[in-house]
Amino acid sequence: MLPLTQPPRSVCLLRLSAIGDTCHAVPILRTLQRAWPETQFTWIIGKTEARLMSLIEGVEFITVDKRAGLAARRDVRRQLQDRHFDVLLHMQLAFRASLISREVRATVKLGFDRPRARELQWLFTNARIAPRSREHVMDSFFGFAEALGVHNRVVSWDIPLPADAREYAQKLIPDARPTLVISPCSSHSLRNWRSERYAAVADYAARKHGMRVILCGGPTPIEKEMGAAIEAAVHEPVINQIGRDTLPQLLALLDRATVLVAPDSGPAHMATMVRTPVVGLYAATNPARSGPYLSRPWCVNMYAEAARRFRGRAPETLPWTEKIEEPGVMDLITVEQVTAKLDQAIQYAQRLGPA
Repeated sequence: MLPLTQPPRSVCLLRLSAIGDTCHAVPILRTLQRAWPETQFTWIIGKTEARLMSLIEGVEFITVDKRAGLAARRDVRRQLQDRHFDVLLHMQLAFRASLISREVRATVKLGFDRPRARELQWLFTNARIAPRSREHVMDSFFGFAEALGVHNRVVSWDIPLPADAREYAQKLIPDARPTLVISPCSSHSLRNWRSERYAAVADYAARKHGMRVILCGGPTPIEKEMGAAIEAAVHEPVINQIGRDTLPQLLALLDRATVLVAPDSGPAHMATMVRTPVVGLYAATNPARSGPYLSRPWCVNMYAEAARRFRGRAPETLPWTEKIEEPGVMDLITVEQVTAKLDQAIQYAQRLGPA
């Protein structure tokens, strides 16, 4: 059945969420598009994630409201009735996604290898990628292209930014002054750093590097509270845009920024899409597995220390997917560690020059 001997006519990619993982999926899509320019691609994706990924041209998007339960499955069934795909790339391990996959008729239903096919994913596929272990999420996704016989990786995103998003970013970053964007919150509160430490980094960036500092994030209460707390703690001015942008506008802002500071979160991977260096804050999760793909040299990595302190084990003895989301784990990261990585990321950005 695999690898394919000729390009398929149609491929359906199933990856509903989250923002970071859909960012990881784009280079696999680009890899297949380059190898098979005549193939029709369909992406079944979460409603929130589609607000960003639907900017990609030449791809059909079928959105799923993950809160709708059985109604979401019925909606996918209705949209795909009388359709058949040559290949389904089942790139999500959640059981909910596997139920959605049952509504997709395809000759090849390609999923993860048996050891990685958690939540019974192996029951919903008829082909599997090659087994590998302890690799970055994006590298695991490239296993799907390789199983199909496509080995020339395209590590590229090339998402076109709409004019209104570019205008939004231009107003906030109107000149060549270096700009630090801080996206302080993850969707998991135990991955978040302390507000006073973010404030200290913001002050350092303004004083040492003359940087403009912009706070970004979603409209949730925890994010707004974090933004207000950072504003209250800084001594230098910051621009608080938390809850005031769309995903395309945020992507355009990151495209114009010099550096992003963020915990393990969607914006870290969005910055990667536009090749803006990321100072990632990692203690609760392992950057070797889920860090910003192009910025791992600038991640503050305290995962090993967290493993020893909170699990009593060496990190290499933990399951690769282990998260150490414990109260106080992010306190292992110091302001000095972050400012040192910020210095390095700024030097890298200066060598690259204007985008």
